[in-house]
Amino acid sequence: MKPLHQTLRISEIFYSLQGESTTVGLPTVFVRLTGCPLRCQYCDTSYAFSGGNVITIDDIMSKIISFDCQYVCVTGGEPLAQPGCLNLLSQLCEQGFHVSLETSGARDIAGVDSKVMIVMDLKTPDSAECDKNLLSNLTYLKSTDQLKFVLCSRQDYEWACQMITEHQLAKKTQLLFSPSWGQLNPTTLADWIIADKLPVRFQLQLHKVLWNDEPGR
Repeated sequence: MKPLHQTLRISEIFYSLQGESTTVGLPTVFVRLTGCPLRCQYCDTSYAFSGGNVITIDDIMSKIISFDCQYVCVTGGEPLAQPGCLNLLSQLCEQGFHVSLETSGARDIAGVDSKVMIVMDLKTPDSAECDKNLLSNLTYLKSTDQLKFVLCSRQDYEWACQMITEHQLAKKTQLLFSPSWGQLNPTTLADWIIADKLPVRFQLQLHKVLWNDEPGR
């Protein structure tokens, strides 16, 4: 049996367009790891909570290389819940890929390879998992990383504004505001951002607009 750091439980590996973050629209290979300790009320990948297949990192790398694509996004679930994730990220960086990591913010990011672009959530009150935020992670965010707020309500918006001010987040990293799909009107959120002149990037989930968020797209 391979050691844990040499294998990962994978829900899916697929090729599509990046739907979020500053690389939105770019062809990307997605590696979705199985399992997540959080249960956000708006989660759109609950199918990745369990199941999947245990695959060696060598085989994962071979699959990624076969797509002939320079952008790779490691996502979940919560990728950092598996011991082998850091190893995969480092190997991808060593092979010259442009690597992003989508993480909930509930796991320590200190050990993530510095070449990885981290896209980390801060869970809002209406997510139902706000108490899981590991605020010490804010120390490790780079200017090339991104901090994402998925907003469900005006309460969430005001909470996010408070966090930005309290922790001076605009000076640390790039900030993303996303309306929770079907819960907060995108135009309403855009109007709030403009009215308050916030230093954030508004984003919609491109994959939901194009494909109604079908798994593997």
